[in-house]
Amino acid sequence: MMNSYTDIFLDQIDPLLQRSLQAFLDFRSRPLADRAKLLRAIAAELEDMGDHWLAVANKETHLPEARLKNERARTIFQLESYALACEQGDWMRISIDTALPERNPPRPDLRKMMIPLGPVIVFGASNFPYAYSTAGGDTASAIAAGCSVIVKAHPAHPETSALAAAAIERAVDRTGMPKYIFQHLYGASFEVGKNLVQHPLSAAVGFTGSFKGGKQLFDWANQREKPIPVFAEMGSVNPIFLLPGILQSDALELASKVAASVTLGVGQFCTNPGILVAVQSESLDSFRAHLTDLMEQVPSAPMLHEGIQHAYQSHAAAHRDQPGVSTCVRANELAEGLASPQLTVVDADRFMSNAQLQQEVFGPATLLVVCKDKEQLLAVAQTIEGQLTCSVFGIKEDFIEFQTLLQFLPLRCGRLNYNMVPTGVEVLQSMHHGGPFPATTDARFTAVGSDAILRFVRPVSYQNCPEEWLPTELQSANPLNILRKVNGEWTRIG
Repeated sequence: MMNSYTDIFLDQIDPLLQRSLQAFLDFRSRPLADRAKLLRAIAAELEDMGDHWLAVANKETHLPEARLKNERARTIFQLESYALACEQGDWMRISIDTALPERNPPRPDLRKMMIPLGPVIVFGASNFPYAYSTAGGDTASAIAAGCSVIVKAHPAHPETSALAAAAIERAVDRTGMPKYIFQHLYGASFEVGKNLVQHPLSAAVGFTGSFKGGKQLFDWANQREKPIPVFAEMGSVNPIFLLPGILQSDALELASKVAASVTLGVGQFCTNPGILVAVQSESLDSFRAHLTDLMEQVPSAPMLHEGIQHAYQSHAAAHRDQPGVSTCVRANELAEGLASPQLTVVDADRFMSNAQLQQEVFGPATLLVVCKDKEQLLAVAQTIEGQLTCSVFGIKEDFIEFQTLLQFLPLRCGRLNYNMVPTGVEVLQSMHHGGPFPATTDARFTAVGSDAILRFVRPVSYQNCPEEWLPTELQSANPLNILRKVNGEWTRIG
């Protein structure tokens, strides 16, 4: 591993990619069981690091120990779940249509499977120092796909990243995998990121962070002579639609759920609800009063690092200063190194005419958009850009009355929540953690769950290939017992 705190020189990037390619060519030809073995070994190494890793991450990110313990458990679970998914092979989407020589004209034997793309560049995230960083989901899913990985550590937690990288390297050595299947580097300058993305041997990019950062990587990748995919999870305001019936039935309970979600982890989640939408009523007035009281009671707390804290204060102030916006709870600008909640309110007309009010305020802030009626609420929904999540709170009568809204919202998000706040992401195949632009650069893919492997593979068909030259996964006997679609029917039988 490179010196943990030394930025890479640009002339070191080419040798690093050359090594990554050679490791990839070796690794991609190894059995699925070897990939799974490596992922489980990484999980075991992380487990063995004990609480020292927690102490380092706490020092660098200010995240509390309880949160870090949960995230560490999630990271280990991700590695183990990707290992299992890799072995099962469902993600390979294998399809076989055997030859029909008697047909006129004869049909050839066709067999299709997914193969890995090549060296993947992963940019560590600031808000998840474990689960979306060096040993996180992008790294795990790329390895499961059979790719080599180069991680650029996030500068906000270099020591945390160094410890994770060392654990991965121990796992690589222990399992006898190609030495450079994983490489780790530091680089604070934009030029390092640009050169990694635009190097001709880079095959794909994984990123979690700001819209500005993700869009820049996407643009660099598309400026190449041969563009490559960038799977960037970017900003999202994750609107919650509060329907009249549920507001009338229990405004206090609803306010409690919303306040907890907005302020969870000092608002530093990509699924934090930054916009609330409702129709004006006495029940909404009651909800707003309860939400104001609850958010005022939340104490100030440190954010991940100084840059994020300053950005939060700046963006929160920019929202407050927009025409027609009133402030119920004001973010504290005087508490050095600390952030406090903010609740602002605006009418729907002002909201729909001011694009800045749709911009993410990364932190414990939310904006209540007040609509005149049902039709205007639907108009607000149609104005909102692509999101990771949308949420709807209502009773049965609400869902009947607002059917048009419920039919429209899936067009705007990757996950639609009913009577649940958006914070909290289950690591399961049925979870989709992605969404239409600008939430991500490609809404067809998820960053969570075993389907995340599909980001780093592409399909190839083998036509009329002799049995002895077929990849093991496509052989007629199905020695790996993978679920395959054979002549139109799903089966594990060879």
